[in-house]
Amino acid sequence: MKKQTAGHDLLGDFAPQFAHLNDDILFGEVWSRQQQLPAKQRSMITIAALISGGNFEQLKAHLSIGKQNGITKAEMVEIITHLAFYTGWPKAWSAFNLAKEIYHDNEI
Repeated sequence: MKKQTAGHDLLGDFAPQFAHLNDDILFGEVWSRQQQLPAKQRSMITIAALISGGNFEQLKAHLSIGKQNGITKAEMVEIITHLAFYTGWPKAWSAFNLAKEIYHDNEI
């Protein structure tokens, strides 16, 4: 996984400690623990948590990361459909609108 710099880039001047925790700890140390849990599964869990919490501002970036980590369009559709029954229909609808921007119709 490539080095995450979003925390530093977006919040480094305003909240440097938070940027460090985001980039170096969360995305550096936690996400790099591939032996314990592969990146694709981490992405699925993260996406489910974001949808469940209604955190759609962060969801789009994690949908892209999930796609890079091997989540197919068909898998993403299934994940969001499954979550609709546990997290609420409006959250799933919002998630689908973001997923459509990441996964295009010509992709599997």
